Amino acid sequence: MKKLVVLTGAGISAESGINTFRDADGLWEGHDIMEVASPQGFRNNPELVLDFYNQRRRQLFDVSPNEAHFNLKKLEDEYEVHIITQNVDDLHERAKSSHIIHLHGELLKAKSSISDDFICEWTKDINIGDKAKDGSQLRPYIVWFGEDVPMIPKAVEIVEQADIFVIIGTSMQVYPAASLINFIEEETPIYFIDPKPMVNKNAFNNLTIIKDVASLGTKKLLELLNVSNH
Repeated sequence: MKKLVVLTGAGISAESGINTFRDADGLWEGHDIMEVASPQGFRNNPELVLDFYNQRRRQLFDVSPNEAHFNLKKLEDEYEVHIITQNVDDLHERAKSSHIIHLHGELLKAKSSISDDFICEWTKDINIGDKAKDGSQLRPYIVWFGEDVPMIPKAVEIVEQADIFVIIGTSMQVYPAASLINFIEEETPIYFIDPKPMVNKNAFNNLTIIKDVASLGTKKLLELLNVSNH
């Protein structure tokens, strides 16, 4: 069975009603990114950071996977599908995809604020005083700016084995995630699904651009790959 690797970004979850965080002016929900998505921001104002992610976590219980998430599951009828996502929601999981790597962490987990060794499932708010087993304040299990992306080596390993590479709903501006495209074999077919695709069509061999939102774009992908949409 051929291996199909998908890199997903905020655009695939937008149709479920999850905000893409970053506005046109670079702010995240009105906050400077470094205030709510950096270790320094957490040290300076942990209450603000915890509240920011508590709101994001609560929102997960009001949204559902959309057609794009379910279409990726349908691809498993014909392919070994691996999803590498920059998203911190659990919508791929809820759509029952089999192989998922979260590059930037997961909202439904918490971790120690002093060690990477303690990570736990967490579905409610994280409050000041909630402690990890090592006695430190719990923080969201989110990879913040300036922190290492521990799942990148595993993602690279999977991308190197891809027979088909699909990119959905990401600007390809956030590194190291955006660098993954450089690890595919030269002639590997690439499908880029985005309503405003920011990619040079001549930069890669075998590049097919599907200029559409994720739900409609993945429907077209199923047709192109001759996978049943039932």
